[in-house]
Amino acid sequence: MTENTKTQAPQGAKAAPQGAEATAGVDYSQTLFLPQTEFPMRAGLPQREPELLARWAKIDLYRKLREAGQGRDRFVLHDGPPYANGNIHIGHALNKVLKDLVTRSQQMLGYDSNYVPGWDCHGLPIEWKIEEQYRAKGLNKDDVPVVEFRKECRAFAEHWVDVQREEFKRLGVEGDWANPYLTMAYPAEAQIAREIMKFAETGQLYRGSKPVMWSVVEKTALAEAEVEYEEHTSDTIYVAFSVLNAPALAGASVVIWTTTPWTIPGNRAISYSHKVAYGLYKVTAAPENNWAKVGATYILAKNLAESVFKAAKVEAFELVADVPADQLAGLTAAHPLRGHGYDFDVPLLDGDHVTDDAGTGFVHTAPSHGREDFDVWMANGRQLTERGIDTRIPYTVDADGRFTKEAPGFEGAQVITDKGDKGNANDVVIKALVEAGNLVARGRLKHQYPHSWRSKKPVIFRNTPQWFIAMDKPIGEAGAPDATAPQPVAGGNTDTLRNRALKAIKDTEWVPAAGENRINGMIANRPDWVVSRQRAWGVPITVFVEKETKEILVDAKVNAAIAEAFEAEGADAWFTDTDGARFLKPFGYDPAQYERITDVLDVWFDSGSTHAFTLEKRADLKTHRVVDGGKDKVMYLEGSDQHRGWFHSSLLESCGTRGRAPYDIVLTHGFCLDEKGEKMSKSKGNVTAPQDVIKDSGADILRLWVAAADYSDDLRIGKEILKTFVETYRKLRNTMRWMLGTLAHFSEEIRVSDPQTMPELERLMLHRLAELGPQVEDAYRTYDYKKVVFLLSQFMNTELSAFYFDVRKDALYCDPRSSHVRQSALTVVDHLFRCLTTWLAPILVFTAEEAWLERYPASRDGEGSVHLERFVEAPQSWLDGELAERWAKIRRVRRVVTGALELERAAKRLGSSLEAAPQVFVADADLYAALSGTDLAEISITSDILVESGEGPAEAFRLAEVPGVAVVPHRAAGIKCARSWKYFDPTTADPAYPQVTPRDAKALKELGVRA
Repeated sequence: MTENTKTQAPQGAKAAPQGAEATAGVDYSQTLFLPQTEFPMRAGLPQREPELLARWAKIDLYRKLREAGQGRDRFVLHDGPPYANGNIHIGHALNKVLKDLVTRSQQMLGYDSNYVPGWDCHGLPIEWKIEEQYRAKGLNKDDVPVVEFRKECRAFAEHWVDVQREEFKRLGVEGDWANPYLTMAYPAEAQIAREIMKFAETGQLYRGSKPVMWSVVEKTALAEAEVEYEEHTSDTIYVAFSVLNAPALAGASVVIWTTTPWTIPGNRAISYSHKVAYGLYKVTAAPENNWAKVGATYILAKNLAESVFKAAKVEAFELVADVPADQLAGLTAAHPLRGHGYDFDVPLLDGDHVTDDAGTGFVHTAPSHGREDFDVWMANGRQLTERGIDTRIPYTVDADGRFTKEAPGFEGAQVITDKGDKGNANDVVIKALVEAGNLVARGRLKHQYPHSWRSKKPVIFRNTPQWFIAMDKPIGEAGAPDATAPQPVAGGNTDTLRNRALKAIKDTEWVPAAGENRINGMIANRPDWVVSRQRAWGVPITVFVEKETKEILVDAKVNAAIAEAFEAEGADAWFTDTDGARFLKPFGYDPAQYERITDVLDVWFDSGSTHAFTLEKRADLKTHRVVDGGKDKVMYLEGSDQHRGWFHSSLLESCGTRGRAPYDIVLTHGFCLDEKGEKMSKSKGNVTAPQDVIKDSGADILRLWVAAADYSDDLRIGKEILKTFVETYRKLRNTMRWMLGTLAHFSEEIRVSDPQTMPELERLMLHRLAELGPQVEDAYRTYDYKKVVFLLSQFMNTELSAFYFDVRKDALYCDPRSSHVRQSALTVVDHLFRCLTTWLAPILVFTAEEAWLERYPASRDGEGSVHLERFVEAPQSWLDGELAERWAKIRRVRRVVTGALELERAAKRLGSSLEAAPQVFVADADLYAALSGTDLAEISITSDILVESGEGPAEAFRLAEVPGVAVVPHRAAGIKCARSWKYFDPTTADPAYPQVTPRDAKALKELGVRA
């Protein structure tokens, strides 16, 4: 299909025959029913799209969609809020377009599918930007009143909300942009406060001391979702701990290996495993002045002894004896810095986390600097107390990454500097170990290490007082969790947050399904949720703690007063009430007896609470979900990293306060990479910015790329990839343009209402529509947009442009107005246009709208839109399997004919296929029977054709994939019709119109054109 103008002549022609024109005095091209449309071939999307956006704003399309959806079941896609701190990138575009595909398609499937965009406005990313501005001006954040600082953070966020809103709208994303949700809105801050107070009321919130990931650069604790693992080079050491009070092991040392030498001052135990085989080894040969001396005896895992001695430069060693695990139980050792302020005993503890895969088979255990270290220490708390060992966990490193006085001999040394660089802590500790004679070996190791995703600097684990939400404490039980008590079994019957969450995961639909296992593993193994941050820009943890008892004040009236103040003034109300008197005195409490908590909440708690102040508060988002016996559905859709982020925090927040997940469906997508599959970065120059794509090609090209991709995996994008989608789009647009031009000649007066009266070819197209419709809708229903693009591209390019339209151009352009074939074809094209335009509308939102308004001027002049339509359903009564089967056979024969003619045209023996009258031999009886009653010349676009039964001559053209068919090309006899350019027998011509076929003569008569 190549029509690009209003007056292009039939297939294969360049101009009307001059002889015919001269003889007849008629310009026959002006008598053809050629496509006529104002729909341009060149899309000009960068200019046209903003015009359509303006129209949608003018008619208030969002409001009309809500009105159209009234009374329907609801499908709510709850927006995962992006940070309001910069221009959008290609990942944002992928995410928002996917969301728009979901909401638009669900609306057109018959739901009330509402989308309310949101923004995450609190947290360190924004706070950091303001601090950068302060530093540039030589100001100190701590010298500014906290409320003033918060106002600047709020203003910064407001600016970027406005910027991002316009960028998202430019993508063609439809939603309630005038009324988004913001986590910094006063009602939102009030509800977030209510949510954390619910955790306090049910005993799930507690203050404890645990090792958490700490950013020295940012001076705050970080959640797992706030770190990323990058390659890092660490110092490694092997350290000897002398065994105490064990005659059988007198003089021996237990050897540990660690990648964090700075944690040695925090060492309080050594972990071993009863599953590992250990041995007592003696050094028999070593270099002079070696740290591991000849005669030294070490206890090591037998599988690791050789690698340890190699690292220690030991030349020879021998196994003295096996050391059974039960011999290690109850054993104590001396701290390697004993005599230098570390004179306590170091117990050996059995730990499930210990293996003999690497290291020494023993794990240096510093409960203030590691989760597993902490867990094994706390699990053995009672036993340690009975052994007379002090179980207090020291604070050896402060917020600035410096050793405290609880690290004797090292106070002031830095683990990490405030710039994020390596400090001197490792060096001073290693030097002290060498001087103590307990360093066995040292080295360096490249490995993956946690970094802050904001500052890109390494983090440390350090023991700090923080606020936690308990994962395994029975809900409703007062007090902090007992770390020494047996933990409830994950997935068991105890009503804990972990068990609630694991059950909710099973009740949720995960797309793709692998997401379920991923988040299930994360929930099953995660520690208690650290919800406190030592920052200023956020919602505070709105609790008071009685100073004497350390108990959280739980009073419904106090809580209500806090929430009410936040509704009116925002969370600033907490910070202006410096002593808590505003919320305590009215209810009979003495502020002097209570501590007002000033930590703010983890931003993941903010975003995890969004369901509470959007889905449950807005009337247009409230649902009667399937889990409640209704039919409404709530979907969360984000990148796959959100299994540990927003999906995760939302699940925990909702399960902790409501006993179930806030969603019914969770859909995840991959990340954007460059064309080589590499991560994008400005330094590499491989970044594809959505703003550039829109400026050069239009948002519909970007949307087509999103829809056609397998979003369950990472997506590649770049100039060359985009070129392929520009070409795909061009073909789709030209198909729509041709339909629009052809339908300029259609009216309801000529509609053929009974498909059974139509020619077989039209009934075949209706069959394909009826077949395709459920496939397209099912693909939309299951969020398989790449299948939609494949189905529609294949159908429009292969079955319509390259077959049906090509065949029917002759009848549509040249048949008389009264022709039943022509009227049937126009009717079918009308059905095709309506179906295809609505099916494409969620993807090509601008192009589909442009085509719809061109087709229906009343919609254009009024307030209509394709996006207010539902998917057009092709009646299932159009299905005709037998007809389709027969035409599949006819098209196989046609393939051989067109193949033969292509060779003739390539050899310049033929021009147009209308110059041909091939001879077709069909030896396959089944194929021969299928051709009965079929005008194969019409289907093959030739002037004539002769079909015979038989094999055909040896020189005939054949296709290996269509056995039993042979074609011998011949030139058509007769003269060339001056109007349709078919060759015909001149003796059959109407005497009044000798230059045209009888069919064309009838058309001219109806038009009142004389020859």
